[in-house]
Amino acid sequence: MAIQRMDNVGIVVEDMDAAIAFFAELGMELEGRTEVEGLVADRCTGLDGVHCDIAMLRTPDGHSRLELSRYRTPAVISTGPRNQPHNVLGTHCVMFAVDDLEDTVARLRPHGAELVGELARFEDSYLLCYLRGPAGIIVGLAEQLH
Repeated sequence: MAIQRMDNVGIVVEDMDAAIAFFAELGMELEGRTEVEGLVADRCTGLDGVHCDIAMLRTPDGHSRLELSRYRTPAVISTGPRNQPHNVLGTHCVMFAVDDLEDTVARLRPHGAELVGELARFEDSYLLCYLRGPAGIIVGLAEQLH
């Protein structure tokens, strides 16, 4: 049996509104927000007393989704500094294809985005960069060159 599709990528954040604003500026569309709690949430996550705010965003093409979670309980656990380098095991990286890389980076800066390195050109194919987004995650951006 094969998988049907990848449904979403989940990210735990502290500031839900700021995270939604960041990804909305990137071009994602908010599908909805809700709260989850109770036995099903506890069983699914392996945690006790889950009370969590959830926001689901989708890409404009409708094929990819991002699930943002803000835990009310239990308390969020930090595993280390938020400015970890790109080569740390388990580092979350979400890559997006964009039309105009430089414009996208400029629009995301007021939302807290900081470049991890710098804009780089891969042959005549792509302009690429990694930046730090909400909760310290690394967001990759790729502009296909013509």
